[in-house]
Amino acid sequence: MEIREQDNCRVMFDPVLLAEDPWQSFEPDFWQQQQAVVGSARGRGTTWFVRGQQMEMALRHYYRGGLFGKLVKDQYRFSDWASCRSMAEFTLLQHLVAEGVRVPRPVAARVCKSGLFYRADLLTEKVPDATDLVDRLQQGPLSTAQWQAVGAMIRKMHDSQVNHTDLNAHNILLDREERIWLIDFDKCSLADGEHWKEANLSRLHRSFVKEVDKAGIHWQAADWQQLLAGYAG
Repeated sequence: MEIREQDNCRVMFDPVLLAEDPWQSFEPDFWQQQQAVVGSARGRGTTWFVRGQQMEMALRHYYRGGLFGKLVKDQYRFSDWASCRSMAEFTLLQHLVAEGVRVPRPVAARVCKSGLFYRADLLTEKVPDATDLVDRLQQGPLSTAQWQAVGAMIRKMHDSQVNHTDLNAHNILLDREERIWLIDFDKCSLADGEHWKEANLSRLHRSFVKEVDKAGIHWQAADWQQLLAGYAG
């Protein structure tokens, strides 16, 4: 892992995964000039999918949500480099990869300070040919084995003591080989003990119930029991 600094900015990156200039790699214009933008997705902002020399990647700028986000859309209070949003998520993804949890590999993180505040960006591996569970379940139900695989991957994450505070059906992916991926670890963290794990599962259960009405997904109580069976091992 390498760390570079210039003009009140710090970049942390993996030189094995990123062959491009780490400073330019956070600029969408750079990728557009290389004709390397392969797609985008809209959320609070635009996530750009780009083709690097080593792999396809997802480039995300951090934006605030909620009412406060309408006033200060992308600035956060600076305390130290390690706790900045992109640096913290980068480090957490490194931990998960080392623990064998299937998550996008972190490629690079950038933080730029301005007075007491900072802005942040993150570059991660793009999961190839993947669909989130909501989209997948709109097409049809999952098999028993697939539900158990979802539960087993969540258990692996929990065994690594990572508290995913926004675990929902959109943050679980299936790729073309039917492998399970977990994504979106912004504001997540390592946590001691066991008490928070049930809260993660309860949040996920509520998201399935919600998406039955909202998106018409193919999901029923028996599917949840199969997920719990996979979680229990």
